[in-house]
Amino acid sequence: MNEKNTNRVIFLISVAVPLLVAALFFTPAVHLNINTEFLPKLNAILNSSVAVFLLAGLYFIKNKNRKAHKISMLTAFSLSAIFLISYVLYHTSSDATLFGDSNFDGVVDEAEKSVLGASRSVYFFILITHIFLAAAILPFILISLSRALSMRFDKHKKIARITWPLWFYVAVTGVIVYLMISPYYPH
Repeated sequence: MNEKNTNRVIFLISVAVPLLVAALFFTPAVHLNINTEFLPKLNAILNSSVAVFLLAGLYFIKNKNRKAHKISMLTAFSLSAIFLISYVLYHTSSDATLFGDSNFDGVVDEAEKSVLGASRSVYFFILITHIFLAAAILPFILISLSRALSMRFDKHKKIARITWPLWFYVAVTGVIVYLMISPYYPH
């Protein structure tokens, strides 16, 4: 596939995926006959693993080990894809979990908010930056991957300098969001 067609596919994927994820939050949950309660923890494990493989990939490329770098980065990409599938499955089949809803009634009232204090603002800052960058990073990841696989390493290196820190931030903040909201998942 030539670069123009590759860029079209990247554009389509980069628009379709965030639209699909956004649509999840405006549609009622479809209650499946499978237990998806374990998926948020799995998603945190996947995000943690992505962060580890991103760090490994950075280490390997800094040490001129292209083969290990490629394996690490393809593993990070694959785990991110699995995460996305798991995330969509969970949010399609589960009601939203509200940060601070300690009595699990679907409302965060003033008493619950007062208990949270500044952690509520911290949580929403991390969550909002995580969501925005998770949507924004997708085309960067796909372009970086495309350039590496087509052996255009000069162009790959330029965009990877932007992609890596953003991708790493998204992976780490995904874990932080999970750790902060996990006490509010219904048991």
